[in-house]
Amino acid sequence: MFSSVGWGELLILLAAALIILGPERLPGAVSWAMGAVRKVRDYATGASSQLRDELGPDFDQLREPLTQLNELRQMSPKSIVTKHIFDGDSSTIDDLGKSVRETLDVSRPPAKPDGERQVPRESPQPPAPSARKYDVTDWDAT
Repeated sequence: MFSSVGWGELLILLAAALIILGPERLPGAVSWAMGAVRKVRDYATGASSQLRDELGPDFDQLREPLTQLNELRQMSPKSIVTKHIFDGDSSTIDDLGKSVRETLDVSRPPAKPDGERQVPRESPQPPAPSARKYDVTDWDAT
């Protein structure tokens, strides 16, 4: 739920709490909030253990589809191929990806056969700017 809250947001909340509550009431507010979080966590743990006790072996049958769904959510095309075709060994796919990246690397010039000396290529000239400048009023929005 709060996975997108970063350190910057927490710092802003702390500064706002310090300004609103003041330094003398802030420690009491923090201890109250931590106690409330601890109680909620204990209630949730107690409810799940009570549900597990009441349902017995049916609880595991209810959880099985959820665990399968979570496994499917974590799957990517690479992990599917690795798991089902290569039995979890991704070294073949990693080597293939590395060789493809090296083959398609356009940042370095291609190697010349037989030790010929490479002549650096000239960079292409950008197209000449058009003489007419376009304005927002030239656009037809209909």
